[in-house]
Amino acid sequence: MSTNTAPAGAMPDTPPRDSGAMTDPATGPAAEPDAGPRNIDLVLDIPVTLSMELGRTRISIRDLLQLKSGSVVELQKMADEPLDILVNGTLVARGEAIVIDDKFGIRLTDVVSPMERVKRLR
Repeated sequence: MSTNTAPAGAMPDTPPRDSGAMTDPATGPAAEPDAGPRNIDLVLDIPVTLSMELGRTRISIRDLLQLKSGSVVELQKMADEPLDILVNGTLVARGEAIVIDDKFGIRLTDVVSPMERVKRLR
């Protein structure tokens, strides 16, 4: 008679299966994705591209090939609408163009919340 208390079909000396979560010996199991940033310092120096978008439009290839110096392309955005500010192509804010010492700058008028920015990345 066996005193094995393992479930039927399980081997008594089988170690527990890995759940797939990574474990850091210093901090324990890896945090869930929604648990918040633990080591944000690791990414703070990564360069990103910040751009400001005046507007967009769709044109045919025929019209595109006819563009020349002096051509005017009408954009879908109204002149009084704020400009979109993108980081690596993701909307993070809206603002207005300003001039600072003969260079363009951006004055932010509306910033997308950090929670909304994270949602848009997924």
